[in-house]
Amino acid sequence: MILPSQRSLFDIPTDVAYFNCAYMSPLLNQAIKDGIRGLTTKSHPWKITSTDFFTDVERVRNLAALIIGCHDNNIALVPSTSYGIATAINNIAIKPSDEILILEHQFPSNVHGWHEAARSSKATVRTVPHSKDGNWTNSLLRMIHEKTKVVAIPHCHWSDGGLINLSLIASALREIDAYLVIDATQSLGVMPLDIAAIKPDYVVASCYKWLLGPYSTAIMYVAPQHLDGTPIEHGWANRLGAEDFTSLANYKSEFQIGARRFDMGERSNFALLPALAVALQQILDWGIDTLYETISQMTSTIATQTSALGFRAIESNQRAGHFLGLTLHDKMLTDIVDELAKQKIFISKRGKTLRITPHVYNNSSDINRLCEALALYV
Repeated sequence: MILPSQRSLFDIPTDVAYFNCAYMSPLLNQAIKDGIRGLTTKSHPWKITSTDFFTDVERVRNLAALIIGCHDNNIALVPSTSYGIATAINNIAIKPSDEILILEHQFPSNVHGWHEAARSSKATVRTVPHSKDGNWTNSLLRMIHEKTKVVAIPHCHWSDGGLINLSLIASALREIDAYLVIDATQSLGVMPLDIAAIKPDYVVASCYKWLLGPYSTAIMYVAPQHLDGTPIEHGWANRLGAEDFTSLANYKSEFQIGARRFDMGERSNFALLPALAVALQQILDWGIDTLYETISQMTSTIATQTSALGFRAIESNQRAGHFLGLTLHDKMLTDIVDELAKQKIFISKRGKTLRITPHVYNNSSDINRLCEALALYV
């Protein structure tokens, strides 16, 4: 099913063609309204009850579980991808002989923590190089062996959408009892993810991109076998019985059920959580399969039109459908992003690649404007 343009749900002027969701999505109009309404509650703090600290938290947790395809007990609310990665690292025993695999030019939030972990444990981080054929999956499989302890990767590469077959990687890791940690920031909410088939150990995604949420919000999946792990902070709300404010000083050693123990401190953000809940519900209403099909059609159209101009993209079977990375005869295309921005056409450049990432707020007029503008730089 292909959705018609959903632009009316966003505050995007007609003269703006925004193809940069992988950088930051716009907020839905309703998310802004609910976020403002939530923010203003603190102007009347006497109206905030103990129940309010948990209602939106559990609402978001439930919606996140529906998007990921798991029980809500497997969801933790965290502020960022790096926080989720730090939580995973905190619960994986890494030895000096172990190896950690990451991708070349992977996003830093899923890199720095592993280097620190390897440094402190005298383990080794190995970087999987980008192959000429663009097949990340085969490159990863060639480097997985008995010393591999962790594979920490995205579902698709943030620079050009290069696709990783997580099912094949997960299958290889199960044979050697290794961990799969996924940064799904550039895929969750728009690209199908089969948790039941892949069985990852941890998945974390910042919400301000494809989940259409506000900044400083992220969701984390923790596999059932890791739910008795250790959180990186010990707040009051993740302890058993925290709902009873009169008994908080009766300190409990037991945690709240499931992944709630991994929730960040001050998770009950009265402005951000209502806005995030609107975004997650809208994604569910649209349907992730429908979103993926709709946006994939857009990138396919752009790929076809720009190919005629001489631009090159990764083969469609090697890239995520919601991403399009374009190169032009090895040119750096240094000024093109700024020049397009002057025309209110917004894309990104990552390395030598022009990154084009539309969403359902785009329309055919946006696509025509983009392709016509790119034609001037050939």
